[in-house]
Order: sequence, then structure tokens, then C-alpha cells
Amino acid sequence: MTDWTGLTARAGRAGHDLVGWLMWDPDTIARYESLGVRDGAGWVVAWRLAPLGDVSPAAAAAATYSISPAMVELVMGLYRGVVDTDAICGVRDESVIPGLEAIAPGLAGKLAPLAEDLWRGVDSAHYGTRPMFAALRAQPRHSAEPALSAWLAANCLRELRGDNHRALCAAADLDAVEAGLLHSVMVDVEEYGDEEWIARSRGNDDEAIARGWARLEGKGLAADSALNDTGRRFRLDLERRTDELTSPSWQAAGEAATLAFCDAVERHHEAFVARIDATARPRWMPAVRHVAST
Repeated sequence: MTDWTGLTARAGRAGHDLVGWLMWDPDTIARYESLGVRDGAGWVVAWRLAPLGDVSPAAAAAATYSISPAMVELVMGLYRGVVDTDAICGVRDESVIPGLEAIAPGLAGKLAPLAEDLWRGVDSAHYGTRPMFAALRAQPRHSAEPALSAWLAANCLRELRGDNHRALCAAADLDAVEAGLLHSVMVDVEEYGDEEWIARSRGNDDEAIARGWARLEGKGLAADSALNDTGRRFRLDLERRTDELTSPSWQAAGEAATLAFCDAVERHHEAFVARIDATARPRWMPAVRHVAST
């Protein structure tokens, strides 16, 4: 019998690899700059906000959850009045296949035959409380370009997992800072230096971090501005529950397609991490630096 929770976790990690590099890709940023956004500033966040369309910064911050509202408002302010969100999504779509060929030659060809299966998985999920997923699913699928279409479907499934995770965080009354602090359980803290780096990378200042620790301590998940064993077990269980919520969509895509997707992407893991380290800097995109935890 297939361990769908485990296979979904594996597909989730592969999805982060497949998508994460785009946030710092210099060619993509240059395309974004050519639209009129000075220095291509804010692309790291703009490409995720754009599918939401012309929403308020407050609504966008609620949808992204872990990114500071001030950062969301800043990035939206950089592109509003300069370029429309459809054009931003166009930059994303134009960049995917050239970027993949540069990082992982041949991967696009492996993805192309999986497009229909991956979209079947996407369409199996309902949109309730899943704003990032719903926004992406409503966009053009580029079926005439199967490799790009498969990437877009995988990105939908990635955001589905993210929305599911954020729903669980909200149900546990975790704010964005708490979620960032707790995520340190999922990475090598020695690589990051401390448990606060991830939360700070989302735009949170000292005051916000202090409030986050106080809230976690009030829930019994931390003590003296550090996660305790209860907090670590809680975060690992949160990860498992996220995979359980997401697994029906991968089951709808099918075991053969899910395994083929994982196999195709995983062999390029080190290349994707190296690309992020080169174009951003080490530590960024913690989701691709997942470490086994027990």
C-alpha cells in the first residue's frame, strides 16, 4: 500500500526545488525590470502576489501569511501604476523553460508528459480557504506548451500545500512571526545561525520577534526565546498534517505520475540549491534545505 503522506512530502520538497530558483533568477529579474520596475526590485515577492490581481495589500498579506504586511505593501507599491499583474505573470511564464534548461538540462522534457496528470490533481481540490492556489488555478494553463503547463500545475500544487499549511497555522492561532520561528525546526539551525533568521527574513523587526516568542511561550511551545521539545514536536506534527491535507490531490494525479515527477526533479536537487546560493545567497529558500527530523 502506498504511503501517500510520505509520497506527498517527497513531492512537496521536489516542488520547492522546481519553483524556488525563480525568485532570484537574474534573467527573470531583468525581464521584470524591462517592464519599468526600477532594478527589478521586489521580484522575489511580486511574482507570488501578481496572480491575486488588483487586491489590497492587506488582503495579499493575509493570503501570503508569513510575509510582513509592510513588505507586501512596499512591493505592491513598486509595481502598481507601472505594470499590470498579467504582465508580471507573463514574465514568470517566459522565464520558466529557459531557466530550467540552464539549471537542469533535460528536466523540462521529463515534465512535459506529466502535465495532464498534474492538472488532474490540481482540479481535484476545492478552493475554499486556499486563495493562492485558487488564483493560480484560474490563470492560463498554456496547454500548447506541455513543459510550461506541467510547471504551472506543479506550482499550483505547491501553493495548495502552502494554503493548507497556512490554514492549519491559523487554526492553531499562530501568527506570521510564530510560523517563521517554528519553521526553524525544519532546517539545520547551525546553517541559519539561530531560530530567528527565517522569521526575520520575512521582514519582521525586533519588536515583532519579541511578540512572537511571547505568544509561543504562552502556548507552551517555547521558553526563554527558544523553542522547547513541545514546540519541536508540534511543528513536526504540523508538517505531517499538511501532507495529509495535500495528499488527495497527489492521489488524484496518480502514483505513477507522482513518482515520475519526484524522480525527474530530485536528481537535480543540488543544482537547484547551488543556483539559489549563487543568485540569492546561502540560507535563502529554507524549504529546499529540509532536513530529516524525528
